[in-house]
Amino acid sequence: MERAEKHEFVTALNGELGNTSVVVVAHYAGLSVAQMTALRSSVRAAGGTVKVAKNRLVKLALQGTELEHISDLFTGPTIIAYSDDPVAAPKAVVDFAKTNDKLVVIGGALGSTNLNPEGVKSLASMPSLDELRAKLVGMIQTPATRIAQVVNAPAGQLARVFGAYAKKDEAA
Repeated sequence: MERAEKHEFVTALNGELGNTSVVVVAHYAGLSVAQMTALRSSVRAAGGTVKVAKNRLVKLALQGTELEHISDLFTGPTIIAYSDDPVAAPKAVVDFAKTNDKLVVIGGALGSTNLNPEGVKSLASMPSLDELRAKLVGMIQTPATRIAQVVNAPAGQLARVFGAYAKKDEAA
């Protein structure tokens, strides 16, 4: 990369990292191109982004953001995965790391909070924003269906009683 390209890359990455809520840092030494492509596609499907860049450039891009405190994690061959949803990128990276031992999560950040590998794994175990919304909608709909059942139950009982009396009168 030329100097101008590096400056443009750092500026663009700084803008992206300034607007993200979570970053996961992992070592990827030994991953094949196909495995990296699979990782990128799984994180992209979850709503995140994976970048491989020189550590020096990432450290420069982190300056001035609330994520600046994780710059010491960038040693060796590292990738960064980030997303707007605080659970999407960690979940995708941790799920991929479970099936591939060459991807090692070394830490991350949730806003200004520093995360160790266990913190990233616990964040990945939480339900995503969409799952929480679905549960909330289900909880809101459940009382409505129960109210409908309770309201309809007496009418059904009355219908059965009337039907029994009608059969009794026909038999007599």
